[in-house]
Amino acid sequence: MGENQVHNQSGPYQGMNLAEGDPLLMAELDGEVRDDSARDDLLAVGADAGALPAQEMGRVANELAPSLQQYDAFGERVDRIVYHPAYHALMRRGMDAGLHCAAVARQQGARQANLQRARRFMIAGQVDAGHLCPLTMTNAAAEVLALDVPLYEAWQPALASRIYDQRSLPVPYKQGVTLGMGLTERQGGSDLRQIESKAQRSVGDSYILNGHKWFLSAPASDAFLILAKVGDQVSCFLVPRLREDGSNNGLRLVRLKNKLGNHSNASAELEILGAHGQLVGDVGRGIKSIMAMVTPTRLDCVLGAAATMRAAVARAVFHCRGRMSFGRKLVAQPLMQEVLGDMALDVAAVQAAAIHLAQDMDSVGGATLGAASQGRAKPAAAARLRILIPAMKYWACKLPVAVVGEALECLGGNGYVEEHGLARLYREAPLNGIWEGSGNVIALDLVRALAQEPEAFKSVLEGIGAGLGKAGPVSVAALRALAEQASGDERAARLLAEQLAMSFAGACLRRMTPDFIADAFCRSRLGGQWRGSYGMLAGGFDSRGIVDWLYPP
Repeated sequence: MGENQVHNQSGPYQGMNLAEGDPLLMAELDGEVRDDSARDDLLAVGADAGALPAQEMGRVANELAPSLQQYDAFGERVDRIVYHPAYHALMRRGMDAGLHCAAVARQQGARQANLQRARRFMIAGQVDAGHLCPLTMTNAAAEVLALDVPLYEAWQPALASRIYDQRSLPVPYKQGVTLGMGLTERQGGSDLRQIESKAQRSVGDSYILNGHKWFLSAPASDAFLILAKVGDQVSCFLVPRLREDGSNNGLRLVRLKNKLGNHSNASAELEILGAHGQLVGDVGRGIKSIMAMVTPTRLDCVLGAAATMRAAVARAVFHCRGRMSFGRKLVAQPLMQEVLGDMALDVAAVQAAAIHLAQDMDSVGGATLGAASQGRAKPAAAARLRILIPAMKYWACKLPVAVVGEALECLGGNGYVEEHGLARLYREAPLNGIWEGSGNVIALDLVRALAQEPEAFKSVLEGIGAGLGKAGPVSVAALRALAEQASGDERAARLLAEQLAMSFAGACLRRMTPDFIADAFCRSRLGGQWRGSYGMLAGGFDSRGIVDWLYPP
């Protein structure tokens, strides 16, 4: 044997079709209109994402993170973010796939726009999570702008464009645009009522803004939704990054945040000094307006969590199929089968639930999800999403830390080195649990939604009961009891959120997978047993069969 010959290694994880190898992504849902062209497109996206060039783009875009250029060579303040070309290539793919414009497409009457986007989003997230942030923001911002018809009509052509135009130009000269947002401030965080940024009326719906933002999402975007107070009333404004003459619009980037993960994506701290913005909706309705983007962004958190976990477990399964240990492949070792199968169940359940929620978003219709109370959306469907998406966001976004950590452990020391990609996924794992509301915020929001939409909660429970089959009555009774408890004692909110999410996910999983998979999930998760780690299925479940079905060899 040569001195440098390598044996008993699984080899590089590349060359897989990330759609074809995922039976849940390829499954047709009940009521879904068959679209062979969309299916072929998904397969093409999956092949591209699993190939070495795309995987390398994800790696390089994170290793060579963006930097802030505050001044040009002549001393002019430019506040420009410099990205590696790999990031721009990922953005180009994402916009070409329409990950930024499903809301616009749906408002124009496109069928299954959210469903098809959700599938592509989960594939793109297995390449790199960071570039999905501006795509998520742009897609969701359209829901806010749709509340202001003249403003939406003015921006709709640019928002619908699938051309990624990275040039730093005023919006009228761009072939395609992205939107970001600046909501939170250092003194208030999630409590948006505490913002201190101010807006004074200039001409018509134009205002001058001054203040700061602790986090500016997607700071290279062409415009931002920014909250500021008119007097003491929180209002929403659309603020371009550049003025029409190409000069900076009073948006000064103080620094880029030095984050745990999500390195390919820039996040910034912002000073607002005389920025010109346009009022979105009415004065004093800023928080209510921004709520229109909460549903799609929280769903993207669930999709992103599913993508991160799928990428991690797929790498663990790949390694275990290629690695010999104690005389046989790791994947043939009974205890390793338990670990892999156990993780695979959670990943599949989150995927199944996210896909169904995306389908439900399409059923709401062309109006915005945030407009149900104004009679412009189907109230029942929108209300169900208002309940289920916070629950899923709570549970699904807490799983990646445990799942990716366990998947990393499957590779042993190899998992702990950067070259295998799991270290990057591990740094990414906590993000979606923080973004768009951390655990307590989400759980309390769910309790409020139940109080506001009791009939919708009844409908949700009916759907879960029917979907779970024999386990339905017991699960529904437990959820009713938890909801009653949480209505008078917020300390029960987190338990309610988790149990509601797992019950819904189990019902979705039963619709999309063989009984032996759904049974394994429901019996191991919904029985109320405390499980501190993975690998404790036991009970005679077919762990190897679970892995092979969800991750075909």
